[in-house]
Amino acid sequence: MNKHNIALGNPAGLGKFEHPDITAKGDERASVCMNGASTLWFNTGTLCNIECVNCYIKSSPSNDRLVYITATEIEPYLDQITERGWPTTEIAFTGGEPFMNPEMIDMTRLSLERGYSVLILTNAMLPMMRKRVREGLFELNALYRDKLTLRVSVDHFQPAFHDQERGAGSFAVTLLGMQWLRDNDFKMAVAGRTLWGNSEADSRAGFAAFFSDHDFDIDAHDPAATVLFPEMDETAEVPEITTACWDILNKSPQDVMCASSRMVVKRLGADCPTVLACTLLAYDSQFELGRTLAAAEKPVKLNHPHCAKFCVLGGASCTA
Repeated sequence: MNKHNIALGNPAGLGKFEHPDITAKGDERASVCMNGASTLWFNTGTLCNIECVNCYIKSSPSNDRLVYITATEIEPYLDQITERGWPTTEIAFTGGEPFMNPEMIDMTRLSLERGYSVLILTNAMLPMMRKRVREGLFELNALYRDKLTLRVSVDHFQPAFHDQERGAGSFAVTLLGMQWLRDNDFKMAVAGRTLWGNSEADSRAGFAAFFSDHDFDIDAHDPAATVLFPEMDETAEVPEITTACWDILNKSPQDVMCASSRMVVKRLGADCPTVLACTLLAYDSQFELGRTLAAAEKPVKLNHPHCAKFCVLGGASCTA
């Protein structure tokens, strides 16, 4: 037993997800050790051209809690990957909408030049379709097509459901962006949601028909090419993950996203970026690990509802 005397239960009357080491029932909380980060994420900033109903990190046209990160700021982290001997093969960018960031093309180029595969999460709407951005993407795709993937957010294969999340007419605008990517031979993936109660089989069949109708070269049955995210609600009743859960659920801590990735962000007013344990928990200070990759190698306590519902029970990961 540890110093909290777990066998005695919860004498302090803690609620769920209130203590980093013990659960509300007094059990030892599960943690995840980093097993070498295969993906290093950069949040390009939380500003977005639209505001979704259930945005994972509350991106919007006015949310600048995470400010634009720059190519100059990400370069030291690429150096640190080598210095720390991380087995990183992929640099991934999320937002906000990454193409709102004026240095998105420069950051992509820098990562590709270092030999990494690059994944960009985008809504494929107007920020991506600006002339300067399209020219930059076209140039990079000509040089690094096998290394560059754009994962487009298509919440549902039916326009009406997608527009419920992202606003009227947004599906049609995203479709135009996807058609431009298709016509210019970009590698595409799609991120959908399971918000509307479709089974996974029905969702994948629906996306397969959508891809076929528009001649998109995306495999609806490949979980890395068509990612289906469980819906996240911090107020939903979810169990806490204990050390015993791994055997009960027949899961390994190494299957959880924080075992193999970290995310770099820059907070509003900060003088430099910092490293987080997770792409989904941008505002919870207990998941802020330090300013360097060395500091970010520490274990992560699964002390948040998203850890349980999205990662452990939902089996989801932002990384392919």
